[in-house]
Amino acid sequence: MATYIMLLNWTDQGVRTAKDTVNRARAFRETSKAMGATIGTMHWTLGTYDLVVSFDSPDDETATRLGLALGGLGNVRSTTMRAFGEDEMQRIVGGLK
Repeated sequence: MATYIMLLNWTDQGVRTAKDTVNRARAFRETSKAMGATIGTMHWTLGTYDLVVSFDSPDDETATRLGLALGGLGNVRSTTMRAFGEDEMQRIVGGLK
């Protein structure tokens, strides 16, 4: 499974219904699970982004599908990044000359 970091910002709709954010997060966990992805951590944050989520997905296609499904609800806009753990990075740099 590959790891991803998703940076989220609330839309106007998401801010107007902020009181539902925890319930939406729980529903997102279930949607993710149904797609074969696993949510790791979910943090509501101050600063540039409103939420930061880490998740594991079997492939880029599933990660993209998950982001599109989430964005389609209209509450957030997302930026998703592939993340590499220490062992993965060791293999990556191990191939450098």
